[in-house]
Amino acid sequence: MNKESVVPMIQKALQDGRKILTEYESKQVLAAYQIPVTQEILVRKRSDVKKAAKVIGYPLVMKACSAEIAHKTERGLIHVDLRSDQEALRAFDDIMTGMSGLDGDVLIQKMIKGRRELVVGLTRDAQFGPCVMFGLGGIFTEILRDVSFRSAPLEKRDALDMLNEIKGRGILDAVRGMEAADKDQLADMLIRVGQIGLEIEHVHEIDLNPVILSGSEPIVVDALIVLC
Repeated sequence: MNKESVVPMIQKALQDGRKILTEYESKQVLAAYQIPVTQEILVRKRSDVKKAAKVIGYPLVMKACSAEIAHKTERGLIHVDLRSDQEALRAFDDIMTGMSGLDGDVLIQKMIKGRRELVVGLTRDAQFGPCVMFGLGGIFTEILRDVSFRSAPLEKRDALDMLNEIKGRGILDAVRGMEAADKDQLADMLIRVGQIGLEIEHVHEIDLNPVILSGSEPIVVDALIVLC
């Protein structure tokens, strides 16, 4: 999907009465802005599971993908580290059962390996407009609240300053045998998230959590875009 296709997709979601894009739709928006996301395929039929798994390759992650479900983990709708067709088919059946009564598909995605999780986000403030957020991700987002903010548009120096402002900034360095994070890529990600907020007025919030460091490269593993 390119930038020209993003706005019609968002307008259709609004016309359908939706205020939340699915994870798959959210990542299409991100990819249109050249933000790195997981390789993934959306499937609805059980017969498509093996074909999708063959394209992506094991190990896999499988998730429920529905605009009606914002928090998948709490509902047991995420299966990780799947290593065979048998496991993938069982996960598909479990997810579809868990979504009973809801409109949704199953997202099959490449499993990203990395021990460091970050969060990137955006919120549209009434006074300051689109504001970009960066911090520690995963379970630490709500526990530590170690984040920094800037209003968009961001210059490169603004984005780099954000990386250095969090208390846990050492996580971006080479540590315990892990490569240092590519701060240029992270800074570009923050700049582009800000661009989305500036260029698409219907985007109210963006929540990218986690962004996993796979080696030095940041990759968006889960994404949520809220519309207004």
